[in-house]
Amino acid sequence: MSVTVVFTDRVDAGRVLGPLVADALREIGFRSAGEDRPPLIVVGLARGGVPVGREVANAVDAPLDVLVVRKIGAPDQPEFAMGALAAGQVLITDDVPRRLGVSAEQLREIIGAENKLRVQRENTYRAGRQPISFSGRVVVLVDDGIATGATMAVAVRAVRAAGAVGVVVAVPVAPRDAVHRFETDASVDRVVCVDVPAPFRAVGLSYHDFGEVADSEVVACLGA
Repeated sequence: MSVTVVFTDRVDAGRVLGPLVADALREIGFRSAGEDRPPLIVVGLARGGVPVGREVANAVDAPLDVLVVRKIGAPDQPEFAMGALAAGQVLITDDVPRRLGVSAEQLREIIGAENKLRVQRENTYRAGRQPISFSGRVVVLVDDGIATGATMAVAVRAVRAAGAVGVVVAVPVAPRDAVHRFETDASVDRVVCVDVPAPFRAVGLSYHDFGEVADSEVVACLGA
């Protein structure tokens, strides 16, 4: 049984994670001095990934933006995920809608409603600032942890589809199977994870303070 690293809060986790991300970027050649290299952006997955991402962005001297991933819930069971969407990319879990008897029209309506909420949330968080294009950039995707990996998988797909030339997945904590999933994903150039507890129980157990992140905190992090 491994000893779980415990962070004070998300800011502390980001400060630990940031230098590791900087090292990883140098190792894979994305931050090599004296070479032409694509611009870098750090993207925090809302909401918990944004305070972590703020510290990572500071460590690698890169701009910070936000990505909202929305769950696509079943019509009568909104907490039951049929898939997820982010930045116009939709990922449906196998044949779940068919097994639940969800028609193509119902699915389109749910996706449309969730995408509208996604855009509204991102606009609120950016507080009038324009989104930063992923095209031609190396994108460091940051969350406060990974449990199943479903949210991060949609984020990876979204930024690649938007033209990212490199993707780094960076989190303070994740289970071994999730780390392996992204390490073997051809769309991901590097996975940076501080703690891989065994057995893994929950992301929140790696934090003393894992309270909900307020919208105002997300706005403040993006404006810093």
